[in-house]
Amino acid sequence: MIKLRAIGDVLLSSPVVQNLREYFPDAIIDFLTEEYVADVMVGNPWLSEVLTFDRRRDSSIGIIRRVRQKHYDLVIDLFSNPRSAIITGLSGARARVGFPFRWRKYAYNIIIPPNNGNIHNVEFNLEVLRKLDIPVTYLSPYFPLSEHSKVFAQEWIVGQHLEGRPIIGLNPGGGWTTKKWGLDHYARLGDLISERHNAAIILLWGPGEEQDALYVQHKMKAQSRMIPRTTLGQLGAIIGRCERIVSNDSGPMHIAAALRVPTLGIFGPTNPIQQGPYGEGHRWVRNEALDCLECALTKCPIGNVCMTQLDVEKVMEVFNQLPTKSQRKPSTAYLQK
Repeated sequence: MIKLRAIGDVLLSSPVVQNLREYFPDAIIDFLTEEYVADVMVGNPWLSEVLTFDRRRDSSIGIIRRVRQKHYDLVIDLFSNPRSAIITGLSGARARVGFPFRWRKYAYNIIIPPNNGNIHNVEFNLEVLRKLDIPVTYLSPYFPLSEHSKVFAQEWIVGQHLEGRPIIGLNPGGGWTTKKWGLDHYARLGDLISERHNAAIILLWGPGEEQDALYVQHKMKAQSRMIPRTTLGQLGAIIGRCERIVSNDSGPMHIAAALRVPTLGIFGPTNPIQQGPYGEGHRWVRNEALDCLECALTKCPIGNVCMTQLDVEKVMEVFNQLPTKSQRKPSTAYLQK
């Protein structure tokens, strides 16, 4: 399987791995992705190996050589961008599966017409298996947590004296500027949650987002704690200890949902039906008064109003609808549709 990048996109393809393993119990099943997102797949019990590369350092020729040496029978390209299409086309596999996007369709000998309906990205990925007549039994994304990461999270929580308290995580970061709700809004929301739920607030951040988290912490009246610098796996382990999460549309949002932490996603330029937190018990919120939602723009010509005009009290209202972990019903995401 190939899904080259984006934490959320790679994570949302993990149900495909589990269903492949169910159908091919004795097969070697490998996953190709970039190094920075490897923690999403390393430790996945249904994979044989995770092949990684650094696109700034590794050439496509080198990647193709590594793939060809594996002598795969089947390659499924769930990314279908120019690089992944070339890797697939030159993989030497007898069956090469991908989407017919522009010239990339010539890299494949099994073409999967994309489902153009308004369906979640998890379902979009699983449609590939259905069109290959491979049964789909498992629907839930899976994020592996190593024992090392769990110990890291436990030691930090103990060191911060957070044991026995409900922990609410706020994630003000994100890949696109247009997907980020205002930092002042996050600070105000943190204060409201702390006051009304007597909760400990922790601020999540990843590479390049530390200053945003520091700003929110500085603006909050209530005490909050910034998580330390982490690996992706360690971040997931800390998220897994939270009672609830509020996040922009981002990788940590999908990690929280996969770990069954009740998650509130804040949306504007992207489609929450397709990219929202997947599974039961999660929620999403956006400024429904606007007609420019789901624009998919990384730069907004009118001041990013979908985020700047989304009221804090509205977000708080939807946050209050989230169940706690103990209130969640047993998952039905593993039941066959």
